[in-house]
Amino acid sequence: MKFDSKTFNPLAFGHYVDRIPNVTKNELIKSTAVGKNDQAASALSNQTGSLYVRVPYFGRITGETSQNNDGATDISSTNTTTFEQGFVVASRMDGWTERSFSKNITAGVDFMDNVAAQVADYKMEVKQNILLAMLKGIFSMTTGTGTVQEKAAKEFIEKHTYDLSTKTGDDSKVNAYTLNKAIQQACGDNKNIFKLVIMHSEVATNLENLKLLKYMTQTDSDGIERELSLATWNGRLVLIDDNMPVSDVNKAGSTPTYTTYVLGTGAIILDDIGDSVPYEMSRDPKTKGGQDTLYVRDRFICGVDGISFEKPASITASASNDDLSNGANWSLINDGDKSISHKSIAIARIISKG
Repeated sequence: MKFDSKTFNPLAFGHYVDRIPNVTKNELIKSTAVGKNDQAASALSNQTGSLYVRVPYFGRITGETSQNNDGATDISSTNTTTFEQGFVVASRMDGWTERSFSKNITAGVDFMDNVAAQVADYKMEVKQNILLAMLKGIFSMTTGTGTVQEKAAKEFIEKHTYDLSTKTGDDSKVNAYTLNKAIQQACGDNKNIFKLVIMHSEVATNLENLKLLKYMTQTDSDGIERELSLATWNGRLVLIDDNMPVSDVNKAGSTPTYTTYVLGTGAIILDDIGDSVPYEMSRDPKTKGGQDTLYVRDRFICGVDGISFEKPASITASASNDDLSNGANWSLINDGDKSISHKSIAIARIISKG
């Protein structure tokens, strides 16, 4: 295969793209909050054209069934239940065309370097947009009026949302107690499952002004302690990214509200399982004096730890970002009679005006 009269190796190009450093602030996709599910990856990678998979989970036994042994009462036994979690595949594609003539007036520019650098940034943005769509979806879950699933979804959204935006003045902004209260409200005595916070720079600046962000330090070989750009808030790593949701930003007379996410390790599943032809080049010698087109294709497993994607019949080939952000497509993992505890899900959000 040729690209601009040079041999094009799709596999080598893929490795080349991966080596290009990304300078955009797609912090969410680069964080430890993004994990994998090996069972889902194995099933979807080995099935040609597969779109959806359900992974079983064993239920837990509890001390609630323990019985008093008085020497005269028969032991009654119970059985464990099985849960299933749905994962869906999101396939994405794009293409870019460059005219041969443009190379004549950019002497010295390495076109392949330029393309690879832009594709690396593009992939980061695509993946972060998918992640934000999933987060939007789970915080708008609406599953069957009056069902066990609906009750569980409402409880999750209520407990895992700490909303300051309805308050006035400084009370509508994050403060020294916000994070601890938010994660305790979400998971109670299990709040230590939260490991990182990702926020808009406006929220981070407010915390800095309140001296609530603690920046990590490093001692160099000369014994000089230097402050790093990494910060913590109540012991949780802080990532700053202006791609986090902001509402009413252009609405006259209103103060923007910012969504800050608090996440645990591997809380969101976004695993790149690859397309059969991830990179492809096409040479058109006729149009506009000759032009080359690079085509890119990706496939990702999408899921959330503790929450199942319930695929509707309308999704036949790939889940779009609209599908992933649709609350009707998500449900807490359940067996039809009961859902898992929302306290096991390491995802929460703080809504504030700064």
